[in-house]
Amino acid sequence: MTSISKEAIADRLAEARQRTLELIQPLDDEQLNRVYSPILSPLAWDLGHIANFEELWLVQTIGNREPLRGELGRFYDAIENPRKTRGQLPILRDAELRAYLDDVRERTLEVLDAVDIGPDVGDPLLRGGFIYEMLLAHELQHNETMLQLLQMVDGYTPLRIEPLPAAPPPGTGAKMVSVDGGEHWIGASSEGFAYDNERPSHSVELSPFEIDSTPVSNAAYIQFIEEAGTEPPMYWERDGEGWVDTAMGRRDPVDPDRPVVHVSWHDADAFAGWAGKRLPTEQEWEAASPQLGAVGEVWEWTSSDFLAYPGFEPFPYREYSEVFFGDTYKVLRGGSWATQESVMRPSFRNWDLPQRRQIFSGFRCASTPA
Repeated sequence: MTSISKEAIADRLAEARQRTLELIQPLDDEQLNRVYSPILSPLAWDLGHIANFEELWLVQTIGNREPLRGELGRFYDAIENPRKTRGQLPILRDAELRAYLDDVRERTLEVLDAVDIGPDVGDPLLRGGFIYEMLLAHELQHNETMLQLLQMVDGYTPLRIEPLPAAPPPGTGAKMVSVDGGEHWIGASSEGFAYDNERPSHSVELSPFEIDSTPVSNAAYIQFIEEAGTEPPMYWERDGEGWVDTAMGRRDPVDPDRPVVHVSWHDADAFAGWAGKRLPTEQEWEAASPQLGAVGEVWEWTSSDFLAYPGFEPFPYREYSEVFFGDTYKVLRGGSWATQESVMRPSFRNWDLPQRRQIFSGFRCASTPA
């Protein structure tokens, strides 16, 4: 297990928190507490959940300390509290919420100073700083969830604008690359940080296939809309003969060369059928990932249900992955413009309901050679 210093962990915790606070800096308390959608938490809940989850793992579990406010945990339990109910819970708000974020972080750093996180530590939560890596990823993933809601806030302008991956040259369209069949290794190795659902690494036997070199573009999706008569992506509206993106209350012309975003799995599957192709399996996506271009602008739907890998073992808690396994959720791979780079890796498995479009989701197509 790769070792990491306590100073580096503290710096990364601070950097993640800075990102979180920058997201909400342009907003007032009313906007933080407002329920914008039944499928998204109010931002105040997300902030309290970030702090409470940190307190649970880095202060209570690792530091064996009592919680600052023992009654809070049940209100920030993501499994027990569906998103549509979170705005009515007696959660922390305004100045009290900000104070809780600061107080938890102060205790977190006190505990960090007292523990051993070396590569040979017996506790697997501390070994190599695993639990700190998990909490960093948790906060950064919630940043992306918060950005899903911030798409709905008229006039919102983020303080930090991450550069987008380079678009393919105009008019080139998607080319397909061939991937040989045979044995391919899938999943994360035992070294370094990964979530339990990415493990264990295992081999799969794949038939030869072809996969788009880039995600499906807005231009290609517009052609699909016009020929198939299907609905446009979320936030798109007609403007004369063209289309505009209305996210954050703006009316920006849709860039034809960028990957289409805010489409559901059903939308992606329908496009693939219309194009005479199919969605790749998540195993095909990962096997082809060394050859894929433009990864990191949209999450990419696959045809796969979110299932456990052979030999799966839940760690460090069953509710992270195991309760979602089955045929209800579809797997997305890659990462989006809203995903912090440290969270992205070829083995990372995102998942969501196939009807969801508020996520930063697109797709690329695959086909099986005749």
